[in-house]
Amino acid sequence: MAAHATFFDPQVGLVINNYLENKAKFVGIGGYTEDGFSKMQEALPVIAEMFKHAMTTKNLKIVFGTDAVAGAHGRNAEEFIYRVQAGQDPMDAMVAANSRAAESLNMQNEIGSIAPGMHADIIALDGDPLKNITAVRRVVFVMKDGKVYKNQAGR
Repeated sequence: MAAHATFFDPQVGLVINNYLENKAKFVGIGGYTEDGFSKMQEALPVIAEMFKHAMTTKNLKIVFGTDAVAGAHGRNAEEFIYRVQAGQDPMDAMVAANSRAAESLNMQNEIGSIAPGMHADIIALDGDPLKNITAVRRVVFVMKDGKVYKNQAGR
């Protein structure tokens, strides 16, 4: 992937942890079994190891995605936490979710950064995610297309 400048969008934790946290809602339905949930639990350290390997792969462009499933909508911030816990630098996680993700879509001239002429949605957090990544859970301001949807700053 690195040799061909292919972007890599790994799933580090959100999807599996969502299933594990909501096991009672899934077990016994369709193919969701106790054994399957055990395998999911076993997969978490394997996924973390894969992610560590990816981060040490020279020139590999890692982007941020979640493949959020039912029940995980609105919990994308947790993927930042899983990634940082697995060893990703908080700033690199933020870049992966913004400008690098825009580049992966070949939209870097339209989105992915705050600059004149760019389409930028803006959030503000209660805290510094570079010092404590869990700040991504505390969104206090949201602006999309120039309209403020949430403004709890200064509370």
